[in-house]
Amino acid sequence: MAELCPPPQMEPQESIYHWLPTREEEPPKAPLRYVSSFRPSLQREMEETRKAPCQTMGIPKLQVPTPKEYLRKHAKERKLPQGTHERVKRQPIKALLPLQSDRPLMGVQSEKNFVTANVAEAIMAVAKKPLHACVDQRRGEKFLLDDSGLVQRFLKKKVGALPCPGAGGQEIASDPLLPLQDFGVTPKYIQRRKKEAVDVRKERAAARRECLQKRRLTRLSSRERESILEGLKNNWEEINKDFQSLSMEITTIPQRLRKEKLETEMKQLEHDIAALEKHKFIYIAGE
Repeated sequence: MAELCPPPQMEPQESIYHWLPTREEEPPKAPLRYVSSFRPSLQREMEETRKAPCQTMGIPKLQVPTPKEYLRKHAKERKLPQGTHERVKRQPIKALLPLQSDRPLMGVQSEKNFVTANVAEAIMAVAKKPLHACVDQRRGEKFLLDDSGLVQRFLKKKVGALPCPGAGGQEIASDPLLPLQDFGVTPKYIQRRKKEAVDVRKERAAARRECLQKRRLTRLSSRERESILEGLKNNWEEINKDFQSLSMEITTIPQRLRKEKLETEMKQLEHDIAALEKHKFIYIAGE
């Protein structure tokens, strides 16, 4: 059975709790965001370093034009750039074809006998030397060896032959009695450097002699050097003999002092002997 009317709704019952004040819930607060303490100084530095107008946000600050510089006609029209490519030059016009009415000269004959002339030229012509070439492929492709750097040309160079190739790659012969100016000749820069080296050695020798003359140095002869060296060695042997004769046990102060004195003298003699043997030339300064 269909219901004709809905049932009555139940009314909420009254309660004393409905009259109590209710506390409104506060929405949750968002957590605080971290802010650096250097942010103001950083912003100030960025504003100071921002100089170019294109790096700013918004309209750049430009100087306002004066009323005298008003906008003129056709001032904003865009001018097309001039073309940089070059146009292709036209080929010269060829000569016109002869007309049909033009007729060549008739009856002109030459008295030259071309058969005899060709025979005479062939007999008088100089035979060409074969090209110095190398075949590197089976198809017959070859390359010349004269200018390739693989042939030692200057070892077999003849006097009076110029290096420039003539017709057919062979060398052009010149006067056999005229020697070549660029064959076996020392280059000029090497001669100049040799001369400069000789001049430097002479200058150094002159400066050394002048220095010796200023200091009044005299060179010790080889005989005097040998005699001094022999005397130093004899003195070292005598001192060494005295040193070997000392007692094994040093008990008193005079014995220790004598031993130290002999050791010092021997070291000094050894140093002098080594200096004389090392240096061949010795100079003595004058008073």
